[in-house]
Amino acid sequence: MIATATASRAGVGARPARRRPRRALLHAFLIAVCAVWLFPLGWAIYTALRPYGETARLGYVSIGGTYTIDNFVNAWNQAELPHFFLNTIIIVVPAVILVLFFASMVAFAVSRYSFKFSLALLMLFTAGNLLPQQVVIVPLFRLYLALPLPQPLSDNGVFYDQFIGIIAIHVAFQLGFCTFVLSNFMKTIPRELNEAAVVDGASVWDTYLRVILPLTRPALAALATLEFTWIYNDFFWAILLMRTGSKLPITSALNNLSGQFFTDNNLLSAGAILVALPTLIVFVILQKQFIGGLTLGSTKG
Repeated sequence: MIATATASRAGVGARPARRRPRRALLHAFLIAVCAVWLFPLGWAIYTALRPYGETARLGYVSIGGTYTIDNFVNAWNQAELPHFFLNTIIIVVPAVILVLFFASMVAFAVSRYSFKFSLALLMLFTAGNLLPQQVVIVPLFRLYLALPLPQPLSDNGVFYDQFIGIIAIHVAFQLGFCTFVLSNFMKTIPRELNEAAVVDGASVWDTYLRVILPLTRPALAALATLEFTWIYNDFFWAILLMRTGSKLPITSALNNLSGQFFTDNNLLSAGAILVALPTLIVFVILQKQFIGGLTLGSTKG
């Protein structure tokens, strides 16, 4: 009996010892992956800190010379970044608010009420996520040139080359994912709350606005963080559906730092770092919601 207990204790003691090499191997692998992942960012920062003359003399793959923040100052001034940051805010803030508002209403309808086409409606929104955006470039471009938009919202009478056109395309393409996530989250809220609200005389709108929506706040916060990052980082739609250079969002406006015959890669690296800063700050501040958003709705289908 004593021998068995001793052997058992020895086995328990040996188990962590066997795990140590595996854990060390796992940590080494994770550190290597992180290093590979962070290498482009680190190289961009290193390049941005070097004057163009130094890299032209020593080469980009070199150490030594002068290190300054002049490229950051020049990128900020030459590319007029404050103006394009404002353009980005004009696009991102309404787009995030509208996506979450519409998605929460659709999710409320398909998750809290049973009707004939509720499942088909949810599948339609979910399937929209699988549609490659490149497939609809040509029809969307022609549609934006043809769709009329009244004067207060458009200075050329159509959706093309307008902030509202970019906002609309982001709302359309992000709505499916947000609806899917929010509907799964709302399914976890007890249905008795709906019944209690109806007994108290609440309308459907009151039930949505005063009962379900406040309980969905964690999911909305996580989605808002994800959506801000995705819409802010968009480069594709503004390049396609905008013609006026002064209306471009910050990511697309980085192209202003490129010349026709010469491009200062050091200056461009500094501009790219400045443009990436808001998303890094948002991630650091809201990383809990960001990570929560990646697994949101994954426990209930």
